[in-house]
Amino acid sequence: MIDTQWIGHDLPSSELNLDRSRLRFFAKAIGENNAVYTDLEAARAAGYPDLPVPPTFLFAAEMDSGASDLLLQTLNIPIAKILHGEQSFCYHRSACAGDRITVQSRIDDIYSKKNGALEFVVKSSRAVNQNNELVAEMRSVIVVRN
Repeated sequence: MIDTQWIGHDLPSSELNLDRSRLRFFAKAIGENNAVYTDLEAARAAGYPDLPVPPTFLFAAEMDSGASDLLLQTLNIPIAKILHGEQSFCYHRSACAGDRITVQSRIDDIYSKKNGALEFVVKSSRAVNQNNELVAEMRSVIVVRN
């Protein structure tokens, strides 16, 4: 069983520098065909200062930073036992290439179902830009099969 003492635990923050090539690659990988995510002129014509972050990018970028691996290590959860439960985003402003995003995450809840056969870890995250402006609030649920 995952120790519930971790509820309320803040994970170390992750810092992400957004660059155009990474944003373009991600947009293509998720099948996003809106030119504002891959073409600088289209992005500027739409009112963005640079290429905007594609949908769900901040979740993937946080994973790349190692924060998700640290969460699993901290809670002693083997990666082979996890399932993606859910994720949600609440965007407050755009993030674009050239921005530096800092993500701070917290373990909000740990609970079990089916007599402990399934355990759930609820994590919330806040992403702010280099001006400390709130970009997005994210929530994810990891399911652990026992």
